Amino acid sequence: MADTSTKYLGRFAPSPTGPLHFGSLVAAVASYLDAHAHGGTWLVRIEDVDTTRCRAQFSEEILETLLAFGFVWDGEVLYQSRRSLHYQAALDQLSARHLTYACACSRKEIADSALAGIEGPVYPGTCRAKGLATADNAIRVRTMPGEICFQDRVQAECRQRLGTCVGDFVLKRRDGAFTYQLAVVVDDAAQGVTHVVRGADLLDSTARQIHLQRLLGLPTPVYLHFPVVTNSAGQKLSKQTLAPAVSPAEACKLLGDALAHLGQTLPPGARHADPVQLLASAAQRWDTAVIPRQRASPLR
Repeated sequence: MADTSTKYLGRFAPSPTGPLHFGSLVAAVASYLDAHAHGGTWLVRIEDVDTTRCRAQFSEEILETLLAFGFVWDGEVLYQSRRSLHYQAALDQLSARHLTYACACSRKEIADSALAGIEGPVYPGTCRAKGLATADNAIRVRTMPGEICFQDRVQAECRQRLGTCVGDFVLKRRDGAFTYQLAVVVDDAAQGVTHVVRGADLLDSTARQIHLQRLLGLPTPVYLHFPVVTNSAGQKLSKQTLAPAVSPAEACKLLGDALAHLGQTLPPGARHADPVQLLASAAQRWDTAVIPRQRASPLR
């Protein structure tokens, strides 16, 4: 059982671009059990800030599936698509301090003139000193020299130099949509999130989020990144790789599979228990020390 001396508030934040698949189920299980093992609060947030890819019908399907699998969240569900004013306020705060600038570069232009980084081309700062108008242009935040370091509860010490690994990154796209990096930082702070438990595919995003937290004067949560689930081709399970939806008819089996992926000891009779009882028993046995220290592992 985890230490409960510190107030804990965690969250599960799926993107409704399709139904809940096994990779997302693992994220729900990990975040739910970590919160309950700490005697904490577990929120659900629908990260539908990208309205071009997200669908309301999938939001409802995901929530219904969570309930069918025995998950019960605290408080109201937060929808990012309803929080644009909050993201704009944060962007205005950064812009007032000259920490952002407009960028007119296309993806092709960046790719043709940039070095490879951790997630594609590193933005070379082409528009940094141009003083372009914000209308019809993307808005980037300035990165700073030096390393950003943090201690992950599974992946151990992580270090990243944003300037050489990513470059100045986009907070608002040319089409007016706010990016994940800004939205997640604003929402974690607004909801009082103290612990973030998510897949290691987002490990490389963490330094960008810490950078924004520091610029905005917001607290940095404690992070835990578990290995994401991959298919037979080594690809992360996702809507893009055609991961199938999980079936409530197999709730206990799939919950057991998720626990096994996270290195947890299955409770006695886990695959034949009631989902609510299974999760309660698993929370009592939750042990982050046995979560594999790797970024990905295959579906078993």
